[in-house]
Amino acid sequence: MAFSVDQLIFSPKDIDLSYSPLRQTIQVDTYVLGAFNPGLTRLPNGNLLIMIRVAEALNQPIIGEIIHAIRWDANAGYQLDTYPLSNVNAADPRKFQLLGNPYKVMALTSLSWLLPVELTPDGTSVIQIHYDKIIAPQRTYQEYGVEDARISKIDGTYYMTTCSVSSERHSTTLYTSTDGLTYQLEGIILDHQNKDMVFFEGKIDNRFFALTRPLGDLYFATPPGSLYYPGPTINIAQSPDGLHWKPRDEPFIRARKGSASTMKLGGGTQPVLTDQGWLMLYHGVELQGLVGIYRTFWALLETNDPTQILHLEDTKSVLEANPSLTEPFKDQLYLTDVVFTTGLVDSGDHYVVASGECDLACRITHIPKSFFALGP
Repeated sequence: MAFSVDQLIFSPKDIDLSYSPLRQTIQVDTYVLGAFNPGLTRLPNGNLLIMIRVAEALNQPIIGEIIHAIRWDANAGYQLDTYPLSNVNAADPRKFQLLGNPYKVMALTSLSWLLPVELTPDGTSVIQIHYDKIIAPQRTYQEYGVEDARISKIDGTYYMTTCSVSSERHSTTLYTSTDGLTYQLEGIILDHQNKDMVFFEGKIDNRFFALTRPLGDLYFATPPGSLYYPGPTINIAQSPDGLHWKPRDEPFIRARKGSASTMKLGGGTQPVLTDQGWLMLYHGVELQGLVGIYRTFWALLETNDPTQILHLEDTKSVLEANPSLTEPFKDQLYLTDVVFTTGLVDSGDHYVVASGECDLACRITHIPKSFFALGP
């Protein structure tokens, strides 16, 4: 379905890397590999804010027989670590695998930090790039970067979840703000690999609720005849304070046979309360190639018990990657068929929806509320 507004709002060319936090201690040439996966919220002044993941990469990660990784050190700042090229698998431009380890071990040729960008109330134009509010690594558990913000405003406070990457752990971290623009790091709230933790935008019975999506290297077979594939699933957790989380016992959204999510799925936008229940947009991945095809789907959850799914649309997508949007940047593409929806804000008769497009740029789409209306 075509929407009246569906455009790229921000791309690598819009970033001035003289403001990059890496410039503090690294003087080698870098470039913006991607400016994507933006958290979205509305500021107190009515404007929108997208919190963009900026993946900054080395122009020349390989010099001779040596490959370099970017890493932040608490004492020395940003550093370049060196590895013999013969000891790695460097097929991916973003990272490389260190061979000879008992586990799958990666290092990064790019490092991600977060850039707040203020938009007009409809999200179609940039007002200001807030370089003075950049969010960069500040604790050892963020030595390989901060990624994929999701923002929910609850009782006047903005709660922003991010993925913090390090050799210590691959964790979910929480930032909070009273103005939506200046954020304070609260620390780790999930200490296992979980890239898609998203707070519900509101409490239920005075408790916080969140979508989670734990990952692992091992999954067990579903029973013969099961409706579902084994693999990563979207789960629900609850908390008394937003810091300490208890997973709900009930299973939630799983990759269903016959759907377009044959590989995996994960949370996308913050669930928002509507007259029909909690509306959430999520990504489902179809198995194809190395990365898969990422699409956006939606679900409607019961108001008082969000483990109860009132409607699940997992066959007809809301959004798919749009090659016409990235045509001007086709020489920079290293992925295709990926739309990764990360934020949703009420705007009267429609929602403003923010997505990452092909791990390269930020996409804004206006989707009528009628699109999500259930029949009588």
